[in-house]
Amino acid sequence: MAKPRIIILGAGLGGTIAAYEIQHAVKGRAEVMTVAESEDYWFIPSNPWVAVRWREPEAIRVHLPPVFKKKGIGFTSVGAKRVHPAEKRLELNDGTSLTYDYLVIATGPNLAFDEISGLGPHGGHTVSVCETAHAAEAAEQFERFCQNPGPIIVGAVQGASCYGPAYEFMLILETELRRRKIRDKVPMTFVTAEPYIGHLGLDGVGDTKSLLESTLRDKHIKWVTSARVTSVEPGMMHVEEVAEGNVVTKTHDLPFGFAMMLPAFRGVPAVFGIEGLVNPRGFVLVDKHQRNPAFPEVFALGVCVAIPPTGPTPVPVGVPKTGFMIESMATAIAANLSAILDGKPPIAEATWNAICLADFGDGGVAFVAQPQIPPRNVNWSSSGKWVHLAKVGFEKYFLRKIRKGESEPFYEKLALHVLGIEKLKM
Repeated sequence: MAKPRIIILGAGLGGTIAAYEIQHAVKGRAEVMTVAESEDYWFIPSNPWVAVRWREPEAIRVHLPPVFKKKGIGFTSVGAKRVHPAEKRLELNDGTSLTYDYLVIATGPNLAFDEISGLGPHGGHTVSVCETAHAAEAAEQFERFCQNPGPIIVGAVQGASCYGPAYEFMLILETELRRRKIRDKVPMTFVTAEPYIGHLGLDGVGDTKSLLESTLRDKHIKWVTSARVTSVEPGMMHVEEVAEGNVVTKTHDLPFGFAMMLPAFRGVPAVFGIEGLVNPRGFVLVDKHQRNPAFPEVFALGVCVAIPPTGPTPVPVGVPKTGFMIESMATAIAANLSAILDGKPPIAEATWNAICLADFGDGGVAFVAQPQIPPRNVNWSSSGKWVHLAKVGFEKYFLRKIRKGESEPFYEKLALHVLGIEKLKM
């Protein structure tokens, strides 16, 4: 009798860790395979460093096929064209199909640059750090900018659900400009859909509001909150400040010589519009066990998962899915698949706890939110130069995990347990 087949769709942060963890959990009771659109894993949190050439892209790349082969995980980089959940079938980009018994969707998002005229690196007028290739292109533009410096705008547009990298990139740029001794020639403005600085899509964590406002003031960076970007032209961004009730209280025409704005996210084409599987934005619907209610053979984790916002805001603000939160989803799915293979019901629930290190070039902010979505049992934040050093160390540690094919070494599990930070609800 053939073993059941588990397919993981996606090989980013969530998909790669899920593949390792699921393979370990099922212990040969199922065939595990990953379907991705690239043979390479890129450590996305380092993209802001790539964009100022503090890292070369090759330094944050892991070539996956040899690692997956060593771990006994099937792999193809053909990519998926469409999920057919009623048929338990995955249609691939080359016209072939794979059937599955269980599917784990970990695709990440589709970047919705096209929703705002002039936004984005592909035919638009702003750069991006969402993908490593984008960040490498941004580095080239930044070098040209430094030859003729002017205003800089960084931030996140309406509907964005990832704010930490925008703060990071703004303050990394500020550090690099000081190192080049041209900071005095560069007015800087942070433009964000958040209702206040430090909201982060999470209604703040600890004292992030005061910490980040103080940091921006100290660095002479202005800001516009509750901002709706209406369009971007060469060298000019058009922004509306919005109050409750969708009332426009102020408009801004902001000149720039260099701009990076994080876009809104939506679901990828492979799942977009599938009734019962995704919401209107294309994000996968899951229950407390990371399982889709309409198609119980389908699980999902990471940025592709549908999570409602923390509350009403004048401008739409999404909820971020941070690294540790995503890892907790992977752990829950691995445990639930193991239980199902044993004929037991899935009971594992991810904690959705969050640990975040936001690097500011020569300092940073760290926070712990348990759980990530308020109300919380732990709500802590801190700042200091130690955060930058911790982020550098974490980059090296995490890339080592990916290269070795490990999801959570025993010493990491022990350290987190001692700190009271768990991946599964007990």
